[in-house]
Amino acid sequence: MIVGRHAISGDILELTVSGGRIAAVKRLEGSSREDLPWLAPGLVDLQVNGWGGHDFNRADIDDETVCAVAKGMREQGIRAFLPTVITASRETICNALSVIAEARRKHAWLAGMIPGIHVEGPFISPQDGARGAHPRDHVREPSCDEFDQWQEASGALVKLVTLCPAADAAPAFIRHARAGGCLVSIGHSAADTADIAAAAQAGAGFSTHLGNGIASTLPRHPNLLWAQLANLTLQAMFIADGHHLDRETLTAMLRAKGLERSILVSDMVALAGMAPGRYRQPIGGDVELSAEGRLSMAGTSMLAGAVRPLADGVALAASLEGFSLGDAITMAAVNPATALGLETDFVEGAAADFIAFHWAPGDRHLRLCETTLAAGRPASPERAPGK
Repeated sequence: MIVGRHAISGDILELTVSGGRIAAVKRLEGSSREDLPWLAPGLVDLQVNGWGGHDFNRADIDDETVCAVAKGMREQGIRAFLPTVITASRETICNALSVIAEARRKHAWLAGMIPGIHVEGPFISPQDGARGAHPRDHVREPSCDEFDQWQEASGALVKLVTLCPAADAAPAFIRHARAGGCLVSIGHSAADTADIAAAAQAGAGFSTHLGNGIASTLPRHPNLLWAQLANLTLQAMFIADGHHLDRETLTAMLRAKGLERSILVSDMVALAGMAPGRYRQPIGGDVELSAEGRLSMAGTSMLAGAVRPLADGVALAASLEGFSLGDAITMAAVNPATALGLETDFVEGAAADFIAFHWAPGDRHLRLCETTLAAGRPASPERAPGK
């Protein structure tokens, strides 16, 4: 049994857990007690490239990679996440998809944690800036045939695809992917406003790490940022690590997009959870990880990925003017779960995929005091590397 404060409603709840499920929920009367932990649905991260030295995009990805990243996510309060595979050759992408799918089949506890896979690219802009760290040699036009090949390799686990909608084939690809039950997001794009409108009309419903993966300079207006912020059919994902978007920009974008259409992601890469220092990566080459959690191309100010956990993004978003802890939890747990069709209510019979933590205004981290997340816990979890 655990007693705590609901992070969104503020209600004091007494939860009884049995067999990985919530056996009983009791609302207690009385004023809120600050000594009680906060209770919230487990976080859901739609963009995880790796963690603790393990990378979903390495050519030698294996079963250990998938399990190690998943265990690291669970320790951070993540109930579910989408392993993210980026731009590469057909063979490399399909191999990664098949390895992730096979690990999920082999280890039953992974099924709940990995409801799908995010393929970010290769159908993105070839332009510098918009392309980000994705390898130019493997950027290509959207292909329905290749999408079908991904689904065959993964057992239909590809649930989100990020693409640039500027290509002539983009609308047809979007319709094809949506017909197959896959979500489509706009990202790493140099598209104009007409392309974005056409993509949304075809069925694209998201923007990937909005504000990043674009040219370093843009026209004042119109441009692809305003077009995506203004489009009511697009939900926007934001990296709230303090580096990809400064506080003022993130605040303005969240206000413009609205709470119900905003999602926080980590976009963590393999160096997340590693000690500060200089590293050589298969993608990005020589990079430097600072003690403040900024990962940049060595000797430059250019970002080379994100390393802060989603829980830190919750703490940062909760500290923004006009936003609350409940708002941050909504964006990091409820909205992404809803996008994937996952339940988030504290009700009898539901999976005990909730977290308990302490946090107060000004804190930069959530202090997890108990990550129940019982439904997906491995039978004999060993501590993941990098912790």
